[in-house]
Amino acid sequence: MSTLKNEIEKIIKKLVHPLKEEAELLTVLKVKLTKKELKLLKGWAEENTAEEIQSKLNLNEEQYGALSTKLIKKLNQEKIKQAICI
Repeated sequence: MSTLKNEIEKIIKKLVHPLKEEAELLTVLKVKLTKKELKLLKGWAEENTAEEIQSKLNLNEEQYGALSTKLIKKLNQEKIKQAICI
């Protein structure tokens, strides 16, 4: 089973510093991400299928794609990277 840290490390293109511990990371992400974005990230970390995540979040395929893209872009922003790294 993957963790939030592992999932974020897969998503972020260039990570200079190590990520914070899981509990701290979750606290920062709750502030920086929307509830749906955080649930999507957790779904990926729990290795749920896209269909399972779409069902849980009540999204169609197009909305899921848009939310995924937005989340990935957001996690790659410098401000967010600084907030989630040590």
